[in-house]
Amino acid sequence: MSQNDRKLHREAALTAGRPAPHIPPRQTKAHRIKDDAEAIAVARELAREFAAGAVVRDRERRLPIAEIERFSQAGLWAITVPKDYGGAGVSAVTLAEVTAIISAADSSIGQIPQNHFYMVEALRLAGTEEQKRHYFARILDGDRLGNAFTEIGTRTPVDYKTSFVKRDGKLRLNGQKFYATGSLFAHIIVVVAKDDTGRVHIVFIDRATPGLDLVDDWSSFGQRSTGSGTVTFDDVEITPFQVVDHDVVFEKPTPMGPFAQIIHSAVQVGLARGALAEAISYIRAYARPFFELSIEHGYEDPHSIHQIGDVSIRVHAADALLARAGRLLDLATADPNERTVAEASIAVAEVKALGTEVAQLAATKLIELGGARSTLESYGLDRFWRNARTHSLHDPVRWKYHHIGNYYLNGLLPPRHGAL
Repeated sequence: MSQNDRKLHREAALTAGRPAPHIPPRQTKAHRIKDDAEAIAVARELAREFAAGAVVRDRERRLPIAEIERFSQAGLWAITVPKDYGGAGVSAVTLAEVTAIISAADSSIGQIPQNHFYMVEALRLAGTEEQKRHYFARILDGDRLGNAFTEIGTRTPVDYKTSFVKRDGKLRLNGQKFYATGSLFAHIIVVVAKDDTGRVHIVFIDRATPGLDLVDDWSSFGQRSTGSGTVTFDDVEITPFQVVDHDVVFEKPTPMGPFAQIIHSAVQVGLARGALAEAISYIRAYARPFFELSIEHGYEDPHSIHQIGDVSIRVHAADALLARAGRLLDLATADPNERTVAEASIAVAEVKALGTEVAQLAATKLIELGGARSTLESYGLDRFWRNARTHSLHDPVRWKYHHIGNYYLNGLLPPRHGAL
């Protein structure tokens, strides 16, 4: 098999999956959350529900279709819609905390709405008044947005072949996307595509539009039930009303980048919280003492006590950095300029860097301190490490440290893009 044949084989394997699940039309309008406090309360209630089936969903790669419907119908997918358009317009602090709460219970469910919130923010920053009124109303009623952002086979993850052109008096969109987290559960697919000048836009396309095809072919060892598979667009007809300029949100200082990243940071912090809580629970219930010790219980082991103390400090530090990043992002949202946006980007990068490390540390200590029995498949404890490791690859942490160091050491402002 030639190198080119192997390349084609690998790319073909990515699109050999299961058909997209049927998403029935909404029967009722979603609940409308009034404020930040209600958003946190609802998230805590849902987290208890979602935690109950997390092990089975992960083991069987079962898509959380009913859970996502419950999630959005409870009103949490509309909490960032601005108050002027009928939404709660919650703070970034609250959005991050909601994400962390859900992610501690099931990080796949916690990640799924990330791109939905990203596209809501893009609408807020770059949509026309008519577009905002139309799409914000649909989101408040319970419609979900799914992402079709990154492609396979391009030089970098932000190079795009997907494009739309005018032909026979109509706009036609063609291309294929992968890592399309949220699209399998979405009512509207939001695709990133270039126009004939090379400018990047986001295009809102109803799920049932002819030429749009969804495939459930996500096969990663972690974040198994995010449904982050393939979306194909074959001569899909679109209108100018569906198109929002994406480049414009990075051509001037806006909170778009840190807004996108604080949600990913919150997923990692949530994973760290969840792994630590599981470690404490498991050690208390099952861990046995080392035979050199004359103690009755594993949780009396001084080394285990020390390491749980160490991990707890690090998780609490990540919690504090997440809240701090949210506060700085709220300042940048209220007054976007080069200084406030840079401060928010660096603060979010800090929590993403620490949160990523702590999530993997907590997940590793869960197994190490739990002992050999903790590796049994029935417990599903390995999901924390697999999920943390997989999700961490979304944006390389090594580049977070680079920009953080350059900011503090050399006074260099970080670049403006969706990964910082």
